[in-house]
Amino acid sequence: MDASSEMNRLIGIMARLRDPQSGCPWDREQSFRTIAPYTIEEAYEVAEAAEAGDAPALKDELGDLLFQTVFHARMAEEAGLFAFADVAQAISDKMIRRHPHVFGDTDIADADAQTLAWEETKAKERSSRGAASVLDGVGVGLPALTRAEKLQKRAARVGFDWPEAASVFDKIEEELGELRAELPAADPARLEDEIGDVLFAVVNLARHLKVDPEQALRMASRKFERRFRAMETGSAPLEKLSLDQLEAEWQRVKGQEKF
Repeated sequence: MDASSEMNRLIGIMARLRDPQSGCPWDREQSFRTIAPYTIEEAYEVAEAAEAGDAPALKDELGDLLFQTVFHARMAEEAGLFAFADVAQAISDKMIRRHPHVFGDTDIADADAQTLAWEETKAKERSSRGAASVLDGVGVGLPALTRAEKLQKRAARVGFDWPEAASVFDKIEEELGELRAELPAADPARLEDEIGDVLFAVVNLARHLKVDPEQALRMASRKFERRFRAMETGSAPLEKLSLDQLEAEWQRVKGQEKF
């Protein structure tokens, strides 16, 4: 199978789907804005297949994500902005530029040094585009936990960071105290603000411990779902149980899990 011929075939299929006369009515109506949510959804499905270790599903999901790229590129070409070849050229040029130790004569000792060099190169690129802040370029459309982590990493580059993880625990306790203080008033806006501060501090702790907060929360959600579904298979309907009985059932299910 030839990769370039299959890529050209996919680009041709997309052109047919967008054809003003003979294309698909749904595909013809789409725009960058309306397609973007599907692009995000496909990226998450790629991540899910990768986490599950499901190679056939990963192949399919990567295809769906590639189709999203081709879709955006086709709409851009129709608008006279750029084409798929420009997208491919841009990412190839970027990868060569950001890997001088592979495509040039720069020496990089290990993965940590490469990460540092990568970030320095990205910072220079942002500066050349006229970035006014070290926070410029952190996408507002990112998942909230991921965006919080990226903002913190950027701030850490100029020294605005906790010296060690132990200090972040104190910050979490401080934020929890402020949240507790807001409980009597029960002002929704204030509670939302304080909950946000708690979550932001927890992300900071995850970053210091080198844990991906988005991945950690996905795993916790998956674990909760697995245990709750196991509870639902019990002898009595959950809605018939008291809170103490529900807790006992939860502990039973939890105790049966193998690690």
